[in-house]
Amino acid sequence: MVKNKLYSLLTVLFIVVSVQAQTVVIKGVVIANSDIENIHVINKTLNKFTTSNQLGGFKIQAKALDTIVFSSVQYKLKAVVVSFKNIKEQSLTVQLVENVNELDEVVVGKVLTGKLNSDINNSDTEVPINFYDVGIPGFKGKPKTQSERRLYDADHGKYVSVGLGLGLNLNKILNKVTGRTKKLKERVRLESNDVLLNKIRANLSENFFITYPLDEALHIDFFYFCSDNENFEKRCMGKSDIEVFEFLIEMMADYKNNLKVIKD
Repeated sequence: MVKNKLYSLLTVLFIVVSVQAQTVVIKGVVIANSDIENIHVINKTLNKFTTSNQLGGFKIQAKALDTIVFSSVQYKLKAVVVSFKNIKEQSLTVQLVENVNELDEVVVGKVLTGKLNSDINNSDTEVPINFYDVGIPGFKGKPKTQSERRLYDADHGKYVSVGLGLGLNLNKILNKVTGRTKKLKERVRLESNDVLLNKIRANLSENFFITYPLDEALHIDFFYFCSDNENFEKRCMGKSDIEVFEFLIEMMADYKNNLKVIKD
């Protein structure tokens, strides 16, 4: 009888351990009162990351007792421990609570509704002149930065005739020979990296450091460490949050190794 009980207990323990070690793809759904797209879903245990779709659905790898964090600007942070039932059913439903800063209602001046056209007409803001409103065709593309304008000027110019129907762009040649064009290209690249870096910090900083804690005084240094990597632009420019998050994870490991070397 005792042997049978012991055998049964060991069997149960074996099943529990097997289920706990089993990694599956969980199909989950986020429930909330408003926008449920692009909620950050982070498995802190397995270092996996994804985002919810328009319907609040998501897929993420997990095993029993993993901690999954749900984060978004408009909702309160929520951490969920994956249960054995979640693993068995391969599903997870999470209810998020809206992150509302309750302030006393104060009406100052004009009332703004959140609708662009209405708010412009109902505010004291001066509407900038539209070229087309006055019948003048104008450029509506992205304006160049100062460095981009200087690079453009350095790489362009008038061609001077040298005979036989040939011409030389002396301005372009001179800037290439002196290295000015190369320096301006590098300056444009660095400025572009700074813009990309600031965007990443704004979108992912809070969620990333929740999952991968780091002394707050080192946050900025870490991001500059990332931007100095030769693959920074290739891995982050035009990439999804998931792809950028994976790059940051890799860089965090290298960054912490560097800190250890410095301390030693």
